[in-house]
Amino acid sequence: MFKNVFGSGFLVRTAHVILTWVITLILFLHDTDLRKQEETGELLVPVLFVLLVLISVLLYFAVSLMDPGFVLSDDCDLQFTLGLTEEQQDMIPHTKTLRLRRCGHCLLQQPMRSKHCQTCQHCVRRYDHHCPWIENCVGERNHRWFVLYLVVQLIVLLWGLHMSWSGFSHALTWQLWLKANGVLLATAAVVAVLCLTVLLLLGSHLYLVSLNTTTWEFMSRHRISYLKHCGADENPFDRGALRNLWGFFCVWGTVVWEQVYFRQDSDPI
Repeated sequence: MFKNVFGSGFLVRTAHVILTWVITLILFLHDTDLRKQEETGELLVPVLFVLLVLISVLLYFAVSLMDPGFVLSDDCDLQFTLGLTEEQQDMIPHTKTLRLRRCGHCLLQQPMRSKHCQTCQHCVRRYDHHCPWIENCVGERNHRWFVLYLVVQLIVLLWGLHMSWSGFSHALTWQLWLKANGVLLATAAVVAVLCLTVLLLLGSHLYLVSLNTTTWEFMSRHRISYLKHCGADENPFDRGALRNLWGFFCVWGTVVWEQVYFRQDSDPI
């Protein structure tokens, strides 16, 4: 279920952890609200901040090392799990006929919405994208955890940005101010850039989740066999924003997307 922590991506994970704790240490070493509260014995906020940082690191490793939904064997019973009668199959348009594709790289049958990742060397169920930040694919098994990680990381970054702002000291000249606050200013700039990046990434993922589509499908639908025949605004997996969000965050287990795809056309109006 999990990769080897010392395997591929070890340097990326190490750099992430070092950067996280270096920034945290800088916030405690400078005259920020965290340090002031620590010195006065008001430990609630500093402890909560450190715990939240720790949770973000643990979530990072979970998402980074988790199996994103690798396809490791042929789905031999796929034709029998669709749950469609012969009459329903006759109602399916010819443009949406079921064709079990074999991956040209790993030679396994690809379930619908899966894609082969050249970096991971595996097909991934409900493939979203390969994230260089976590050095892992984002797919069916770890996508919700990836979004949760982004939420926690954004909270930590916004909190850290606020704390770095609270640590700036006054000076008579710009030269003295930069000398006194240079390290904290550089830290705040890094945190601000990361904040903006995570915010945009989280917003885009929540938007796509509400549509029940993936980054790969959104960017490449004109090249995807089961989507290129659909209209520009048609998504065969969309069940409405609330149901899409509920299914993404609250429904566990492997989804047979062929069943969802074909039943949309076989259901009576």
